[in-house]
Amino acid sequence: MAVTDETGHDAQQASPIGATPPTRPPADGAAPGPGMPRWLPRAMVLALALVAVFQLGSWAFHQLIGLLINILIAFFLALAIEPAVSRLAAYGMRRGLATFLVFLGLLIVSAGFITLLGSMLAGQIIKMIEDFPDYLDSVINWVNTHFHTDLRRVDIQEGLLHSDWLRKYVQNSATGVLDVSTQVLGGLFQLLTIGLFSFYFAADGPRLRRALCSVLPPARQAEVLRAWEIAVDKTGGYIYSRGLMALVSGVAHYILLQALGIPYAPVLAVWVGLVSQFIPTIGTYLAGALPMLIAFTVDPWYALWVLIFVVVYQQFENYMLQPKLTAKTVDIHPAVAFGSVIAGTALLGAVGALISIPAVATLQAFLGAYVKRYAVTDDPRVHGHRTARDSGGPGLVTRARRLWEGRTGATGPTAADSGQTDSGSIDSDPTISDPTDSEPKNPGEGSSGSS
Repeated sequence: MAVTDETGHDAQQASPIGATPPTRPPADGAAPGPGMPRWLPRAMVLALALVAVFQLGSWAFHQLIGLLINILIAFFLALAIEPAVSRLAAYGMRRGLATFLVFLGLLIVSAGFITLLGSMLAGQIIKMIEDFPDYLDSVINWVNTHFHTDLRRVDIQEGLLHSDWLRKYVQNSATGVLDVSTQVLGGLFQLLTIGLFSFYFAADGPRLRRALCSVLPPARQAEVLRAWEIAVDKTGGYIYSRGLMALVSGVAHYILLQALGIPYAPVLAVWVGLVSQFIPTIGTYLAGALPMLIAFTVDPWYALWVLIFVVVYQQFENYMLQPKLTAKTVDIHPAVAFGSVIAGTALLGAVGALISIPAVATLQAFLGAYVKRYAVTDDPRVHGHRTARDSGGPGLVTRARRLWEGRTGATGPTAADSGQTDSGSIDSDPTISDPTDSEPKNPGEGSSGSS
């Protein structure tokens, strides 16, 4: 009979010292094993929840990427017009009215430019269509003269009208009208979105800064306001300096086009000025292509003169005009500007190319205010001069000079008589007056004797 205690449980005898107490066998014959940790189900649920949140955020970001890009463009546009709005507000005008006047001026200028450019392009297209038979006749005559063929314009026109290529092109154009209309409406809606956001950012700039600083400690507030001020200065300075260079470029090209008698000279000058300045890297070539094409319709030699002028003026702008105008606004290295344009284009396309330079200039100015700088040591290698140790010994000119001095010294006075030093140079001590002495004088003794 088992011995039990007062509570009715089996009493276990005390195990001897050093022996492990016996364990109770598992109930129902189950095999012994460790149980599941309590934190494992909660960790699995948390991991699944994080994966779901990440997938949802990624999907939302891809759906809203167009809106985010529009907001980014609107923000930089608001930064660009912030100095003008602040200047009008300083005269006592409300910021909303000042922003409206600035936007109205930009809208009038843009609408006028698009209208003039559209009328010019329409007129040139109509003129090219009207003159197309004459161009075709001249080409046919040239081909018949040089290749001894018998081509006629009527045969070529009938071949084009009954060709499969023209029929497929007309069908594709008819089916693509709806796509073009959709893209035009989408572009207008995008412009409206950018305009509204930029208007709100510019009109409510102080309120936006106040709301942003209200959730930050005082030390962070000063840094945010400093970064905002730098961004306004750099972006506004970039826009205004580019506008001034566009004005100079437009006036210079207008004088050339007017002197050559090329039609639509004012509109072409405005086109060259704006496109060459506000489209980085390739803007100059895009801007010069249209005046060259119009000049070619007048005289092929005029197109060559326009090309030469565009190349020469671009060099003048890069090395003389642009460094002086952008020295205090967007002072970044040309290589950095080119790299920022490439990076911006890879990230955001044409939008990134437009906003990359002011963004990098803002970042550079902000980092320059916080990065500690030290005085540079006065080392010749800083200025690009190599030392004798770096260059591997004396240069070719130095060795030739030493060889020549050695040959002339063999026929004349000896090296000891002439007082040469180890480097081969003649001692200029005035105390050595007699080169025929058998022993060289000590310069120290000679100087003491003369004294």
